[in-house]
Amino acid sequence: MFGLFQSTPQAQAPHAVLGTPIEAAPKAGQAEAVFGCGCFWGAEKGFWRLPGVITTAVGYAGGSIQQPSYDQVCSGRTGHSEVVRVVWDTSLIDFSDLLKLFWECHDPTQGDRQGNDRGSQYRSVIYINDAHLLTLAEASRDAYQALLSSAGFGAITTELRSNQTLWFAEPYHQQYLAKPGSRPYCSAQPSGQRLGNFAGAAYKLDPRVWSAYDWSVAHCVLRGDNDPIQLA
Repeated sequence: MFGLFQSTPQAQAPHAVLGTPIEAAPKAGQAEAVFGCGCFWGAEKGFWRLPGVITTAVGYAGGSIQQPSYDQVCSGRTGHSEVVRVVWDTSLIDFSDLLKLFWECHDPTQGDRQGNDRGSQYRSVIYINDAHLLTLAEASRDAYQALLSSAGFGAITTELRSNQTLWFAEPYHQQYLAKPGSRPYCSAQPSGQRLGNFAGAAYKLDPRVWSAYDWSVAHCVLRGDNDPIQLA
């Protein structure tokens, strides 16, 4: 479990789409991880749409100061990455499914940038405090690297670490793309490569779920609706 702290004095509202608490610790049968894949607005939307996800929240992790503000993180001097905390129901969705979305929704070879966004705050990261899940993340990385190398991409720069404190972002950033008046934006540049099987993978989602994500369209995370994906 992550050390969860609130970065503003104001209590966070429930999830704007799912209606669930965004700060609550995982319950029995639930797990959590933190992912960074460019601007956290679009990344969060990608995760909250997956069936079996309980809640998501955006924040800052991997840095050197406590309670960083958005402006401080954007300066690039705190060492934090813009991240998405994901809590999921382990009976409905596997960590493998989340890893598939993570690798496919951005280009993990870009280092301290994603698309037009540049700075260490946009780097690719996975932070998780479960040794087994960390091993799965490493195996998925190796499998995805093979795909990327075959397609002419460089080395994956994703940072995989444990024991990182998550600081929740300011309330106006939470589920930003689902709020009235939001500015549609996503910096991710998907590689177009599809993660398949890898050591330890145990996908649970119906394969039809992935048809809701068309990474061939630039920044397509913005083109879908905000509701969780439902299969007829």
